[in-house]
Amino acid sequence: MAYFRNRAVNLLNLHYGIHSLALTGSGAFYTVFLLKAGLPLPDVLASLATILMGRFLMRPLLLPLALRFGLKPILIAGTLVSALQYPVLATVHGIGPSLYLLIGVSAVGDSLYWTSYHAVFASLGDAHQRGQQVGVREAMAAMIGIAAPLLAGWALTRFGAQIAFGATALVLLSAAAPLLWTPNIRPKRRAPNALRAALPGVLLFACDGWIACGLYFGWQLALFVTLGENFQSYGGAMAVAALAGAIGGLVLGRLIDDGHGRRAAFIALGVLATVTLVRAASIGDPGFAVFANALGALVSCLYVPTLMTVVYNKSQSSPCVARFHIAAEGGWDIGGSTALITAALLVHAGEGLRTVILLSLPGVMASFVLLYRHYGVRVSGKSSPQAATAPLAERAEV
Repeated sequence: MAYFRNRAVNLLNLHYGIHSLALTGSGAFYTVFLLKAGLPLPDVLASLATILMGRFLMRPLLLPLALRFGLKPILIAGTLVSALQYPVLATVHGIGPSLYLLIGVSAVGDSLYWTSYHAVFASLGDAHQRGQQVGVREAMAAMIGIAAPLLAGWALTRFGAQIAFGATALVLLSAAAPLLWTPNIRPKRRAPNALRAALPGVLLFACDGWIACGLYFGWQLALFVTLGENFQSYGGAMAVAALAGAIGGLVLGRLIDDGHGRRAAFIALGVLATVTLVRAASIGDPGFAVFANALGALVSCLYVPTLMTVVYNKSQSSPCVARFHIAAEGGWDIGGSTALITAALLVHAGEGLRTVILLSLPGVMASFVLLYRHYGVRVSGKSSPQAATAPLAERAEV
């Protein structure tokens, strides 16, 4: 288990584990709470799209901040601001000022957090063990996800949104602590061809954002409605799903690092397409929907290491890791917001959530093509991600 020897990655994974307690707990209820709070279904989807568009508009501000302060302070700030969205979420009751504030806080917090997190993880990780390092992270998040949604569903039912989401905010605030001991990555001031080098990441993340519209956001809403809009039943379904997928990422991560990336892409994207179809077919049948949700746990444990091994290694070998992830996250926002607006218009026109879920399939096919092409690169006789080392100009400061 040599991939545990990287102290910085271990700290990042500890942070991510605490973060996942919030993300797989109250975070899993984020979308469905908006529906429960009185927003019509098209408006829920449009609100999510607006958050992503706000994130996209925020991204140009991140590079000057990273040049001035480094990535670690931005990551810590993103963690803290992200915590604030949950107390705001508890105050939403239909369309109004609380919803507008939530959209603003979420856009700022997410743009600060995810861009800097991916850039730091890419910079401090090891290219030759990337699949396993990402796999450990996702398996840990899956195991945490067994208890977190049960606790969140129970707290929402027993104590109400203000206490449940307030506790989530405290968890997220504590997730900043491990980051204090990680190195601070400072981008270099000039990086010719950085945006061109980021194009593969932009395309892969645009596909991923499009996929998330149906497979994540649309499915959460469909599952919640299918289970009678009951928080505890919904939380239980999420817990069963986490239990089903806890070890998948470790297995596929090693497969990638051993040079079998194309095989991993076949497995991961095949599972992704299958889960999309099964989830679409399960709407309206509670038992089948719980099974479909459990099957979906394999997505994060199989697909995420396959995708992120490519993205992290390409960004680490690019002229500038920070610029790469600013551009790539912008691609995710474009893909996700475009799909969500499309979904909102379809629902407004009378289509159901089954159609929203099936919207993910074009993104799945495009992602497979991109990943299959990448893993076709041969390195020392193996199909492998690029062997990459951090550019010398990207200096780490303890």
